[in-house]
Amino acid sequence: MRDQTEHRAGASAPPRPGGPGPSRGARPSGEARAPGGVRALGEVRRWPRSFADRLTTPLPGLRAFARLAREGALRPRPEGLRGIPDLPYEPGPLPAAAPGTVAVTWAGHASWVLRLGGLTVLTDPVWSRRILGTPARLTPVGVRWEDLPPVDAVVISHNHYDHLDAATLKRLPRHTALFVPAGLARWCRRRGFTRVTELDWWESVELGGVRFDFVPAHHWSKRSLLDTCRTLWGGWVLTDLAAGKKVYFAGDTGYGHWFGEIGRRHPGIDLALLPIGAYAPRWWLRDVHADPEEAVRACLDLGARRMAPMHWATFVLSAEPVLEPLLRARTAWSRAALPREDLWDLPIGSSRSF
Repeated sequence: MRDQTEHRAGASAPPRPGGPGPSRGARPSGEARAPGGVRALGEVRRWPRSFADRLTTPLPGLRAFARLAREGALRPRPEGLRGIPDLPYEPGPLPAAAPGTVAVTWAGHASWVLRLGGLTVLTDPVWSRRILGTPARLTPVGVRWEDLPPVDAVVISHNHYDHLDAATLKRLPRHTALFVPAGLARWCRRRGFTRVTELDWWESVELGGVRFDFVPAHHWSKRSLLDTCRTLWGGWVLTDLAAGKKVYFAGDTGYGHWFGEIGRRHPGIDLALLPIGAYAPRWWLRDVHADPEEAVRACLDLGARRMAPMHWATFVLSAEPVLEPLLRARTAWSRAALPREDLWDLPIGSSRSF
């Protein structure tokens, strides 16, 4: 249950069902000690050596690795790759960002260009053609780097290579505001960034007219052999303070109890950016990657008005056919009797505003 990037980089696998420890629905011990509150920009903080107590389920052992090797289900079968030419890719100009309007553009995978509250914000920006240990992109980036307006802020969900791309961050001015999970500021500051703010779950920070709230996710972190769960993971709720409009960016997550809690603490989410891909084989990935049906269920738990699928159609990270996530998401949305216009199943490079 992990992105193949971390596997090839020597990382251990994420949580799996069936082992000792808390169940998928259990509340991890980190919830009780997460302090919450508004923090200062650029605050230098000290953190525990490990965030393993925040895991929803335990990390897998040798038996799970042996089963994965035996099954060999790391990539789609040849017939599952035939849909590559049909992956949705329709790049277009970025929409105007009028006051009180939120505009979102999907650049691919978990990378979005968000324009709200007078700011341009990138989420988990990966503009590289290839990430460590993974085949090259199936689809090009949906927004050319040179077409981006000045970037005011970047939010990072966690440190896996398909979400934290050093080569892309290197293209940003070093004064760009970075908002990252607890424990990750040091990595950013070593690369010259001077405005880095790291947050624990349920903490927030404000920049210009936007509040950035860091919220839990059912995932994990690792970037090398020796740093399992040394930094935190999560999602972000971005609020245009003047207009009161909210966007939830889930980052990378499995399905579980956190979605209902996020919805209770942040009512009135207008748009949820939710992952729908990298879910097969299910026994291996179910705890850390939601499947399309679970993504729709998460949108309902959140109480979000709209959902925009992401985390598919960009990199081959798992074994499902490349077009399957979109087809299953559309079917699940219809079965839930939700308005079709509220499913923003955007092609890569396309935009929508509200």
